[in-house]
Amino acid sequence: MSNRIVLFTQPGCLSCELMTIFLEAKEVIFEQRDISSSEEARAAMINQYGSHETPTLVLYSGETWEVVTGFDPELLDQLFDSGPSSDAVTES
Repeated sequence: MSNRIVLFTQPGCLSCELMTIFLEAKEVIFEQRDISSSEEARAAMINQYGSHETPTLVLYSGETWEVVTGFDPELLDQLFDSGPSSDAVTES
């Protein structure tokens, strides 16, 4: 799917913690950037990706990217589940 994933977070953000736990549970490899300790990360999140909230997840694929703001488990499941779940019912 993506070549690279970056997660913009900040301390004290419950949604950021939930996003991190979710990605780790899915075994997604990602780079985390703390906007409170890096002005460069904060500027990139706002200016380059147009986000003013954390968590902000950026999924790079080649020269394009997709930005997901906030913690939305249903959307994240769609993005990171490539195959049917173990609960899926198949017709015989």
